[in-house]
Amino acid sequence: MKVLRHKIELLTGLLLQEMTMAGLHELRFTEEKPLLRGQDAELENSDVFLSAADTDWKEHDIETPYGLLHVVIRGSPKGNRPAILTYHDVGLNHKLCFNAFFNFEDMQEITQHFAVCHVDAPGQQAGASQFPQGYQYPSMDQLAAMLPSVVQHFGFKYVIGIGVGAGAYVLAKFALIFPDLVEGLVLMNIDPNGKGWIDWAAAKLSGLTSTLPDTVLSHLFSQEELVNNTELVQSYRQQIGSVVNQFNLQLFLNMYNSRRDLDINRPGTVPNAKTLRCPVMLVVGDNAPAEEGVVECNSKLDPTNTTFLKVSGSFSLSLQPGKLTEAFKYFLQGMGYIAHLKDRRLSGGAVPSASMTRLARSRTASLTSASSVEGARPRACTHSESSEAMGQINHTMEVSC
Repeated sequence: MKVLRHKIELLTGLLLQEMTMAGLHELRFTEEKPLLRGQDAELENSDVFLSAADTDWKEHDIETPYGLLHVVIRGSPKGNRPAILTYHDVGLNHKLCFNAFFNFEDMQEITQHFAVCHVDAPGQQAGASQFPQGYQYPSMDQLAAMLPSVVQHFGFKYVIGIGVGAGAYVLAKFALIFPDLVEGLVLMNIDPNGKGWIDWAAAKLSGLTSTLPDTVLSHLFSQEELVNNTELVQSYRQQIGSVVNQFNLQLFLNMYNSRRDLDINRPGTVPNAKTLRCPVMLVVGDNAPAEEGVVECNSKLDPTNTTFLKVSGSFSLSLQPGKLTEAFKYFLQGMGYIAHLKDRRLSGGAVPSASMTRLARSRTASLTSASSVEGARPRACTHSESSEAMGQINHTMEVSC
């Protein structure tokens, strides 16, 4: 009888525990401001940046003229389509920067049509060996010059680049040096300007008075965000301090801080102006540290193939992947890829927001028609041979969403 009573008490305790957990789950769904779809799933994990669903990705260390480059790839080149190639910001790596975005359900629906290649800057991948003392880290130009080796290694014809911060700068350099390898660019928080003497001195002083993670955080977040988004900032601080080798990170940060101005000017403003020849989507949060730099970059690009997307509030790929996913979908459709994708939302709505509808309309009208989507697609509107079509349009715009 005592054994039976003990079993009954044990089962009762387990039942009460399950009922309590069920109640907690119910509370989560009755939140006044529900998270974006996919965001709550990310936050349930102890690590919001790293995903266990990495089984489809294959790691490679690729020889380049300036040393080994660690990349991970999923899928293989599909016909005449470009691959999607990403480059992360300083202080991060491909997982910390892009996992939440590429694991977002709607983004996965897009990327099933493309090979996806994530590039880690030298020594920034998780578990990277520390560079020896005296190691000369590649310059920003050299980082860009390493990427053709990746394109050649996997047999890509050309790529659509997605870069954040320092990674956006590297991809812009890559497109300037090797324009025939780049089909389009999504540049988030790009600063096209090199640091002046005052900025350089301020960075040196900050390095003496702040820890390396705090210095990186001031690059990633505005002062307002550093104060208000304490949980998010703490998550980034912990990841930056534990996942990326600190010595290697300092080398990358030093090289980024010593970058030169991007040599770009809007066509017609100066003789023999150079600018990005491919379609470009610029993205920035309206209170991001890089906002002024992105605005200036927009002023230097060709208005006939540039879209400027300003996101209201804090813009974080790890917590708000839906905003960029929707914009990226219409960016690809405007370039002539992916004729139709379902718009799956929690609310069940099938119509995109008005701002994204304008974005889609402008991109589609300015570039190739949807009739060339799934076939062998000529690379119209990316190079000089399409100047007649390019001259008919002007669709630089600012879209807030």
